Amino acid sequence: MAETTTGPVTGHDWWAMLTDRAFLENPYADLRRLQQQGPIHLDEQSGIYFVLGHEAFGAVAKSPKIGRDTHYWNPGWNNDEYRQRDPVGHELYQGVQPQMINVDGADHKRMRAVWEDAFKLPAVKDMAPMIEAEAARLVAELPDEGEIDLIRDFAGPMPMRVLCNLLNLPSSMDDTIHGWSEALIRVADVMISPEDKQRALDAMKASKDFLRGFLAERRAAGDASLTGIIIRAQDDGVVSEEETLTNMMSMLIAGHETTVTLIGNGMRLLLDNPEQMARLRADRSLVRSAVEEFMRCEPGGNMILRVAREEVEICGTLIPAGAPILGMIGAVNRDPARFDNPDLFDVGRVGNAHFTFGGGPHVCLGAPLARLEGLVAVNALLDRWPSITLAGTPVWRTDRLNARGLATLPVKVGRG
Repeated sequence: MAETTTGPVTGHDWWAMLTDRAFLENPYADLRRLQQQGPIHLDEQSGIYFVLGHEAFGAVAKSPKIGRDTHYWNPGWNNDEYRQRDPVGHELYQGVQPQMINVDGADHKRMRAVWEDAFKLPAVKDMAPMIEAEAARLVAELPDEGEIDLIRDFAGPMPMRVLCNLLNLPSSMDDTIHGWSEALIRVADVMISPEDKQRALDAMKASKDFLRGFLAERRAAGDASLTGIIIRAQDDGVVSEEETLTNMMSMLIAGHETTVTLIGNGMRLLLDNPEQMARLRADRSLVRSAVEEFMRCEPGGNMILRVAREEVEICGTLIPAGAPILGMIGAVNRDPARFDNPDLFDVGRVGNAHFTFGGGPHVCLGAPLARLEGLVAVNALLDRWPSITLAGTPVWRTDRLNARGLATLPVKVGRG
């Protein structure tokens, strides 16, 4: 069923909705209501185009007239007026600019190529034994029976351990890197406060200082891991030192946050739908499709940002050059024009063409790794405990807009 419209839908108070606690805890009814009005909305106050339709977002992701480079954003983060008005924000956004997710064209291809081979499916499959070992160690440290918090005790630490192995980072840095990640993920959040900007700036400086020293140590040691590949690319002049530091910083954030929300949100779906949990236990071949359904039903990234590089028409709506575009992935992934029974959680769903990892040239580089971590995590949890049930009410994080995840997921585990 094709989407047709003669222009964007207007008149909705987007910012009142987006900052409402009830929406942050459960956005889907509001998003469906807005989606029924049309696939593309315009917030006239901010000039942001909100995309809610699956077909429309697919067109946005693939259009050569739309990218990620914030230099096209009008008024952008790079002008003198912004520097004078918000010096902390200006320094912060300048500091995170030189990375592959914030550039287009030749610069994007050049940076992405350095990391791409390491994250392609064949290379990721080679990481499976390491990921399985880390997951097994984590669940073995937890009690056979009793109550645990799946976020604190498993979903949080697992991806950090994987990242430390992947990049040859010292495991003693787990908590520090997690703190940097928590601060820096706010950079893309439209709700970011002045205090959060300062914390993010401090984290950016601290993480770059650490990575600079860490890379020097690994260079001297002749590192053969992914870190060694990155070092050689810098030494060969493929990427600058600043690009190296910023992309590694981004990898630490995305590599942690994406997997935490995938595991946490996915297990919450299984706990809320015990018949699907039982189905999965009875047929583990469904774990792969279940992980895709986790990401479709409860994407960890609520929004995906793009910017119109030039005037472009998407599904009948003319979007001007410089306009920011936000894909509302919670709506896109539940579009009834694309998915049968879109609000139904089905671990066996086929044809699951969700956009949780974005699309087009900027599709998430770490998607194969995140999928593998999700698969390993679910199997490790189901193997460890024949019984996993909710032990209280899960608490959604409502302190950020761009990432949807749980603060706590209390469960009761048992061996019988």
